[in-house]
Parts: sequence; structure tokens; C-alpha cells
Amino acid sequence: MKDITVYNEQTFENIKHINEYGQEYWLARELQTILEYSDWRNFLKVVDKAKTACENSDILIKNHFVDVNKMVDIGSGAERKISDIQLSRYACYLIVQNGDPRKEVIAVGQTYFAVKTRQQELSENYEELTEDQKRLAIRNEMKRHNTALADAAHDAGVIEPLDYAIFQNCGYRGLYGGMDMRAIHKHKGLKKSQKILDHMGSTELAANLFRATQTEEKLRREQIQGKTEANKTHYEVGRKVRQTIEELGGTMPEDLPTPGKSIKQIEREQEVKKLKEKK
Repeated sequence: MKDITVYNEQTFENIKHINEYGQEYWLARELQTILEYSDWRNFLKVVDKAKTACENSDILIKNHFVDVNKMVDIGSGAERKISDIQLSRYACYLIVQNGDPRKEVIAVGQTYFAVKTRQQELSENYEELTEDQKRLAIRNEMKRHNTALADAAHDAGVIEPLDYAIFQNCGYRGLYGGMDMRAIHKHKGLKKSQKILDHMGSTELAANLFRATQTEEKLRREQIQGKTEANKTHYEVGRKVRQTIEELGGTMPEDLPTPGKSIKQIEREQEVKKLKEKK
């Protein structure tokens, strides 16, 4: 087996397959090797947990986990049939979410499949969008998930507006290496009236979207209670996202360039374009 010493996005891209209909999929036995599970039966336990999570989300298991058989070489020209599973990107996401969190490759896989799955949710043709279109799509998704995050924080005990501001800053400090919202504003040279999310590129927005969605899910999944624990959770998730960006060789969010146009400017331009097309 190939010794994997460096994990990055390409680790999972390298084992991606495309079928005759142009649809992407992964094979469970190949993913098993990448995720460092030596025993197929142990890995199937993780797959079963992923299937349960899929079912609990009211999503058809058969659309994401497809049992297949394939022939493998066992030496001397002989072959034997073994079972395998074709996995969608969403299935892979659920598997790494249920994998051993102590493994470095699991952490990288969680980020890779989560971000790519979110991108798919935003648009089936995400990679074909312009940078402005990506920014708009992710910013709109961010608005929706910030509302969900606020609800989850409220359920955890973050009630007052001041408490929620502190909670939000904990997430930013984790993701931005200790910088809170005011420090990010100053670092980017923004005015007080300008919202930092409206002045982020698509990559930076995606990192913040991942921070928000994963914090919301963790607050609900672990039924976290109390302002202190909620703040700690938001900070730790933000820090983990930052750590993963570093492991992938990415640019830290505070070092990413600030776009020349704000989200509001892009929205106005699109409105003008639509009006012209109607004439």
C-alpha cells in the first residue's frame, strides 16, 4: 500500500471516478485505504453509521450508497469477486463525519467533502461560475446559515444581543488567528458601516460558511448548553478550520485579498443587467 504522508485536497481527487453519464463517485474500498482503515469490516461500521445519518436526514440511501461487485487479482492470473460500494460525494461526507477524529486524514477529508458538498448545494455548475457569482451564491447561503447558527446558539443559552456578539467574535478569533470582528475590519481597511462578509472573496466566504455550518451542527449534535461552552465551541471550530486550511497549504483568511467590489455593488450591477435584458 502507498504510504500517505501528506494529506490535501488532491488525496481525495486522485481516487474520484466518473461514470459514463459524467457523474462522479468514489469506491468504498479505495476510500477505506485513504482513511487508514486496515479492516474492511471495521470500515463497514463507519459506512453503516453514515447510512443511518443519511436516512435520518430523509434522504434515500440508495441514491448515495450503491452496492457493487468487482473482480480483483489474487495472483497467478486468478481473480475473485469482492463486494464494494459506489459512494456519492455526500456519502463520502457522511463517512468522514463519522470517522475517527484523531486521524489527520479524517480532518482533511471532513473539510474537503464538506466544502465541496456545500458548493454542490449552491450550484451544480459551481466551478463554471464567475468569481462575482460565487461570492453572491456563498454570501446568500451564509445569510441562511447565520440565521440557523443564531437559532442554535439561542437554544444553547446565548440569548442577549451582546452575548451573541461575543459568541460571533469567538468564531472569528478561532478562524482569524485571534482577530475579532473589529480587528478584521481594521486589517482590511473597512469602514465601520461596511460588513466584513460583504467584502470577502469566494474562498474566504467558503471558510466562514464552513465555520458557521459546522458550529451549528456541533451545537445541536452535542446539545451544548451555556454561553461559555457555546463560545468555546465556536472558537474551537473556527480554529480547526484554520488549522485545516494550513494543512492544505492554503492562504490564511486574513491574508486573502479584499475584492474591489462589495456584495451590494455586485447585486446592483445584476439588477441593472436584468432590467436591460427585459427591455
